[in-house]
Amino acid sequence: MQSTMMNAPLTTTAILRHGSSVHGSATVRTLQPDGSVKVGTFAEVGRRAAQLANALRGCGITGDERVATFMWNNQEHVEAYVAVPSMGAVLHTLNLRLTSEQLVYIGNHAQDRVVIVDGSLVSLLAPVLPQIRSVHTVVVTGHVDLAPLRRDGVTVVGYEEFIAAQPETFDWPDLDEHSAAAMCYTSGTTGNPKGVAYSHRSTYLHSMAACAADGLRVSCEDRILSIVPMFHANAWGLIYAAFMAGADLLMPERFLQAEPLVRLIGAEKPTIAGAVPTIWNDVLNFLDSNPGHDVSSLGLVACGGSAVPLHLMQTFEEKYGVQILQAWGMTETSPLAAIAHPPASLDEQERWRLRATQGRPVVGVELRIVDDAGHELPHDGEAVGELQVRGPWITGTYFGEEDDGEKFHDGWLRTGDVGRIDSRSYVTLTDRTKDVIKSGGEWISSVELELLLAGHPDVLEASVIGVPDTKWQERPLAVVVVREGREPTPGQLRAFLEGKVAKWWLPERWCFVAEVPKTSVGKFDKKRLRSLHADGELAVIEI
Repeated sequence: MQSTMMNAPLTTTAILRHGSSVHGSATVRTLQPDGSVKVGTFAEVGRRAAQLANALRGCGITGDERVATFMWNNQEHVEAYVAVPSMGAVLHTLNLRLTSEQLVYIGNHAQDRVVIVDGSLVSLLAPVLPQIRSVHTVVVTGHVDLAPLRRDGVTVVGYEEFIAAQPETFDWPDLDEHSAAAMCYTSGTTGNPKGVAYSHRSTYLHSMAACAADGLRVSCEDRILSIVPMFHANAWGLIYAAFMAGADLLMPERFLQAEPLVRLIGAEKPTIAGAVPTIWNDVLNFLDSNPGHDVSSLGLVACGGSAVPLHLMQTFEEKYGVQILQAWGMTETSPLAAIAHPPASLDEQERWRLRATQGRPVVGVELRIVDDAGHELPHDGEAVGELQVRGPWITGTYFGEEDDGEKFHDGWLRTGDVGRIDSRSYVTLTDRTKDVIKSGGEWISSVELELLLAGHPDVLEASVIGVPDTKWQERPLAVVVVREGREPTPGQLRAFLEGKVAKWWLPERWCFVAEVPKTSVGKFDKKRLRSLHADGELAVIEI
């Protein structure tokens, strides 16, 4: 027996049509340099997206060519998000925090044809543009000097001029839902960055998961503060989820510091937000130092990218009425794969225990852990192995690369994360395979030490790496940033850890720094820390 249901493809075009018509009065609200907020409706975004699509078609984007963006979180970037894939091209978000060498590599590897760049970022793009050989058109937002971008064979034009004379309707094509809609590259902490191409189908299904009750619970009653950069892992799916559900979008542009964010939250009353833990740590410090601000409109904050300290979640909830939920994912998982919603029926202690995990998989995603031989391990909360994942929005290969089995195996993505899964399917990650500390034949979790140290009242942030040791092979080095006006000693911090971990986990080596180096997506850059230690540039205290 065959189904008689209509075959409606799952595409970003369908999301755009739905959002700009059914939810046409929903808004995109963008913070301006003077503190005001520019407002555009979804209906207006739909019309301007049609103008952008017509202009791109006019400059030669006729198939699945890559259209790159080099932009902050603002309305023009939202317009590109919906227009480019819906016309059949591929949206490629360039990470503006990568090195020049990485940007050149990525632009050439993706074969970008057009780049849409924010006017404030022209000085960053100009030096690398001549080396990206495939680009023939650069579109610049804002009113800035275009001269630094001009070169032979490349058309440079202002964004408003580019779309101004174009029709406000576009004949959106019928697309294969399995064709590529967007592309992001991994941060490239080891080797060259790798391209992940998201299909229309995967984007649509991921958006539905974000809107679901066990996801981010996005609805038309919400206003989403999209702090996570739109060049990072598909903006965590927040843009498409908003258009699907009719939630307002609140865009902070380039103003990601604690003070403008807190003022924006107080004025615009967002209900959902997404950002990495370092952002929320800064926000918490600002709130504690500047009483009187109200951020309680935030009912759900999705936090991921690295492990979220339990004390951070508890302090936000107890002092400011904000629920931070830990989520887990990767560029390769679109990125939402798991989120730590605890069952309401459990007691408070157990709920907090589950809140400290990376969560359990959202519907459609499967997770398992395997040993070094690839054998699946039990979900008993005890067995530790490498986390593997599969599902309809999990990538099965990297763009333009052959896999040697190192990253993909038997239909599963090998994440490189080490952890355990309990009987309720909650995942606790203990480390990355490349970051786990091997001491005397036993493993020490750098992540667990970091989370515990972050709970000390004098510690702002802490990162732990393994460093060479003649006796034990490796030992932990704790790199600590202290809060202003505090002066904890290594002995005091070590004593704080006693009784919380095995005695042989306790670090003998300590280092105090002004700031822990971060990757382009806000994670602790442990590769950089290890390099600094090897070069003797860290002032290590041994106790």
